[in-house]
Parts: sequence; structure tokens; C-alpha cells
Amino acid sequence: MTIVPPSRLVLPQGDWVSLIDFLLSRFPRISRVDWLDRMARGTVRLDGNAVASDAPYRAGATLTYRREVAAEPRIPFDETVVHADDDLVVADKPPFLPVMPTGAHVEETLSARLIRRLGHPDLVALHRLDRETAGLVIFSARPATRDAYAALFRERRIVKVYEAWAPPMPGRVFPFEHASRLERGEPFFRMRQAPGAPNAVTRVDVIARDADRWLYRLEPVSGRKHQLRVHMATLGAPIEGDAYYPVLRPEGVGFDRPLRLLARELRFVDPLSGVERVFRSERAFC
Repeated sequence: MTIVPPSRLVLPQGDWVSLIDFLLSRFPRISRVDWLDRMARGTVRLDGNAVASDAPYRAGATLTYRREVAAEPRIPFDETVVHADDDLVVADKPPFLPVMPTGAHVEETLSARLIRRLGHPDLVALHRLDRETAGLVIFSARPATRDAYAALFRERRIVKVYEAWAPPMPGRVFPFEHASRLERGEPFFRMRQAPGAPNAVTRVDVIARDADRWLYRLEPVSGRKHQLRVHMATLGAPIEGDAYYPVLRPEGVGFDRPLRLLARELRFVDPLSGVERVFRSERAFC
């Protein structure tokens, strides 16, 4: 049985007559039969109370529900716990494993695995990695100190270092910075570079050079979605295994062709102790 915390949603203003009308509108992939079954089992609640199948719609009420996926396949790679204390858990995520429940992934997410593994229902991810990206993710383990650590990400007081295998860029002088404006593209899950003031900056350096591929050190100064992937593709060196950039490959990639992007290191001054903390992934990367 899952111990993943339920999802929460404050019901917006709207002209829905019943709660199930709203649910069918908001989540069109889930059938009426499925919602009725969840209501009967008490997994759909308003303001903490179980609801009947004919419950009226109440804007402003807090809806809680549990994500459910039938026959969810297991992601055949394991995470490791790099560090754990009263306030923080740092995990090293494998590729293909989402950080948080989304779409067809609920139990097979880093969050759900850690909650089960550590028996700690208060774990909350302080940042995200793409499903395809491997490497370090920090979780808050204690609500009382959560905002102090979350502020590190909001205020960009944490250094994130990535490594990526990609084609050579022999005409470049390293290190250098690439800055651009990133906006949502098409389809909705892709990003694109657009005219206008830059909102994304990436520092690029080279760690190693092979004949037909180089290992890059990437440091995002900002934290835009798919930033490193878009920037490397724009520079003419798309990251190996990238199914989104520079062109979308509808067939995606298999487990044997992971995205060669790793969140290798996280560095920050601890907001509670004032001591610098450095976490590093020991994941093999070749």
C-alpha cells in the first residue's frame, strides 16, 4: 500500500454543479467509473471529509486525492542515499526515475521510494531533476526547517554542477557563459530560445576530450526547465541520448540509451549552522 502523501488542490471558481463534473473536466484521462470507485473507497476528500458520488461543487474547498496508476511498471534502476540527517536527505537518482508523482508514475518515483525506504512521510523534494537526468536531489526531512533550506533554491544560494557527454565544440574558448531567453515551446513539455532579455545563464567548461565526444562541466546560474539541454543543443552540441533537443523524437529512448546528463555536485552554506556543505554523486558516468 502506498504511503505517498495525497495531492492537494484548492477548488477554483467555476460553474461545475457537482464535484465529479469538475474532476472529469480537470482530469479527462480518468473515467467516471474510476472516480466513483475512489470516492467509494474514501480516497477523494473535501476539507478532510470523504465525499459522496453526488457531492456538490464548492469553490474554495480543499480537494485531496491519491494518484493511482494501474499496473505501474518498475523502473529497473536503483537510487542511493548519499546523506541523511534530521533536516535533509540527499539522494542520488538514476535516469528514467521521476522525482515526484506525475502522469503514469506514482509509486515508481524517487519521492515514493524514499518515503517507503526510510519510513519518513514528511520528505519533500526541494528541487526537481528531469526524469531523464541522473544525480543529486535534496529532500527536506523536517517541516520546521524546510523554508530555510528552500530559500537556498529560491535565492540562488546553491551551486549546482552537472556533467554531460556531448559532441566536441572545437571552435570555443573555455570556460564561457551562454545566456538566452527560454520560454515554453511546442509541444508544451519542450522549451525554446526566444528573443528578449536573457533569463537563463549556463557556464560551460570541458573536463575531458575523446575523439568524437567531450565531457562537459555545466553550471546553471539560473534554473529554467530543460535549460542545460536547450543551451547545449543551441551551441551545436546536444547532450547524448536527448530525445527532446534539438529535435523531438516521438519514439523516445530506451533504458539502454539514457540521457548523458548527471547532477554531479551540490554546494551551499547551511542556513542553520553556517557551515559549507558539499554533496557529490559517485555514480559511474561514461
